[in-house]
Amino acid sequence: MLLFHALVGLAAASQIPLQLPTMGKESTESEFKFREGPEIFTPKNLVELERPGAGVANPAGNLALVPVSKYSFEDKETHKSVWVASLDAKIPPVEYALKKGGETFWLDSKTIAHVVPGEDGKGQQVYSLGVEHSSHELTISNSPSLIGSFPPSADATNFKFSRDSDTLVFSSYVWPDANLSTIKEQDEEYEKRGNNALVYDVTYPRHWDIWRGKKRTQLFTVSLSKDKEGKWSLGESYKAPLKGTNQFVPVEPFGGAEDYDVSKTHIVYTTKDPKLDDAWHTRQNVYLVPLDASEAPRELTNGEQGATHNPVFSRDGSKVAWLEMAEDGYEADRQKIILLDLSTSSRLVLTPTWDRSPDSLAFTHDDKALVFTAGDHAVIKVFTLPLPEKLDAAEFKEVFPTALTHAHAASGAQPLPDSRILFSQSSYTSPNDLWVLTPAHADSESASSLVKITRFSESKLQDKDLSSGESFYFTGAENKSVQGWALKPKGWKENSKKKYPAVLLIHGGPQGAWEDQWSTRWNPNVFAQQGYFTIAINPTGSTTFGQEFTDAIAEDWGGKPFGDMKLGWEYVLKTYPEIDTERTVAAGASWGGYAINWIQGHPEYGFGFKALVCHDGVFDSSYNGFSTDELFFFNHEFGGPPWTPKGKELTAKFSPANFVANWSTPQLLIHGSKDYRLAETESIGAFNALQQLGIPSRLVIFPTENHWVLNPGNSLKWHYEVLRWFDQFVGEKE
Repeated sequence: MLLFHALVGLAAASQIPLQLPTMGKESTESEFKFREGPEIFTPKNLVELERPGAGVANPAGNLALVPVSKYSFEDKETHKSVWVASLDAKIPPVEYALKKGGETFWLDSKTIAHVVPGEDGKGQQVYSLGVEHSSHELTISNSPSLIGSFPPSADATNFKFSRDSDTLVFSSYVWPDANLSTIKEQDEEYEKRGNNALVYDVTYPRHWDIWRGKKRTQLFTVSLSKDKEGKWSLGESYKAPLKGTNQFVPVEPFGGAEDYDVSKTHIVYTTKDPKLDDAWHTRQNVYLVPLDASEAPRELTNGEQGATHNPVFSRDGSKVAWLEMAEDGYEADRQKIILLDLSTSSRLVLTPTWDRSPDSLAFTHDDKALVFTAGDHAVIKVFTLPLPEKLDAAEFKEVFPTALTHAHAASGAQPLPDSRILFSQSSYTSPNDLWVLTPAHADSESASSLVKITRFSESKLQDKDLSSGESFYFTGAENKSVQGWALKPKGWKENSKKKYPAVLLIHGGPQGAWEDQWSTRWNPNVFAQQGYFTIAINPTGSTTFGQEFTDAIAEDWGGKPFGDMKLGWEYVLKTYPEIDTERTVAAGASWGGYAINWIQGHPEYGFGFKALVCHDGVFDSSYNGFSTDELFFFNHEFGGPPWTPKGKELTAKFSPANFVANWSTPQLLIHGSKDYRLAETESIGAFNALQQLGIPSRLVIFPTENHWVLNPGNSLKWHYEVLRWFDQFVGEKE
């Protein structure tokens, strides 16, 4: 996807002065300041708030690890830590600072492994940390014990430990020989080669934000065991099960530990089909390979699928489940759950007709059910699905998953040994916290229960009065029910005569959705707290409302979605009379940026926006079809490459560049120079057009950012430019 979670992240220590020198003509603009105060959630607050990851339970199921990062305005650094939480919620969680960064994982129920980055040319080091847990106290050892070291420059990550076989599996970037011990030597040789040319004979010369080189990600195994005295040791002999296969795991650019799983004897993993070109195919195959690399990988997929994700073993290692799309070349196809018996090769599609896309599969401890998350009507729920006793296609009858949660956004669902489920959950009003769910039993009248385990940001947000978002539905362009969110501005009071400016936020993807979920980039409450009635609509093409609705945007980028948004905007203005119709603006990124450029060229929609913001958006659709990294995306959305009859027809019909003569609204354009999904020349071209037309416009380029803005100072600068731009045209004037 073009990915709409595409902006912000962190911030800088001071807010003023934020205005960097404007290139070209001298700026005469007035100074702009964010609305601030102890009761206001500002962009600075967004940056400095803790950012918890997903919790991971220990084998006993009574503790969980939670990685947390937090940006410091005082020393301008991001500090990382790991929290250990008791899952009975009776003891406060305990923090352990990761002063040197690194990753952590469970070695056993009372021991944490901490992998520390190497220094002075040495390899990463692995330490053990003891955890003491009683009914009234939880402590982490302050005296870590060295277990061992990885080879220099190995850059090991994505760790999974098989306790049954004392084997650690991890990934690392390696040269084609897949030799961890020669990485440093080959790195140095490459740096001294005497030129800096990059030469390519196949596609993907660059992907996401890097120019692709010869180093790729592979999986490795090494022994990790505890002796009779309780001392852990890391082996020195590494095996490369994928060596010579032309298979790379995790799948770049976003794959991680979820791309593979380990049993006592094997690894199951997903990887791009090595026979196909990465740039215009999405097909991923699932393979099985022994931990000891004694046999070549065995393919488990049938070779007719599209992308596959999240392969997992059953607890007894006899079965494998994964998520599978049907269409090669389409990354937003519906994900079906596949179950395979490894001994018989019997295969079942468990969700042949269920019209949602699961994520994050896990077997329950008795292997009788799967637990996973899936989006449903703009929230992400925890589901459970009972498994058939026999994998017999002739006798199979589809059973639909049961939702166990019904609000907000769940992630990382993990079954515990006692039938409870651990998961993380965020919402419009809070970042991730850990929760434990006890499902209701079929033979019991008791209801499911939810217990909140952590409260990472509760005290910092309790006085901010964040909007929880008001869900609304209206009849869209195809007479379908379309959903949206309204977040009322800070200070809003019912029956008040005060009028507020409004902003329409347009998501990207385009196969994405505004969900009741915390965001560190496009956070609707940041706009609402600055005084804007904040509207987010999920038009045709959005996910979580059924695959037909998602698919309907393909080959119709400038059609149905804008009919939906026009009708939705009319509904909003009628429903919320507090909106000042003379002070409305809109912003979007990625496909949302395309939407901004498309709205510019179509005044007949009658939105009446006074200012627009386009972040990393498509300007010239035909050019995008040639210049984007993932060619399969354009080929699917526009019916083929831009030189084909269908591609030519649709780019002519739906390219914003073809309607520049109609542009008239002041527009801010923002782009990252390392955005290889959408080249920065898209925004430069749109800016040049606006300037020649004499339309108020500004271009902000971040030379070191990709499709997202991640640097702390750049993040705050992004917020400043966006809100300053809106304020210039719809802000309250003294």
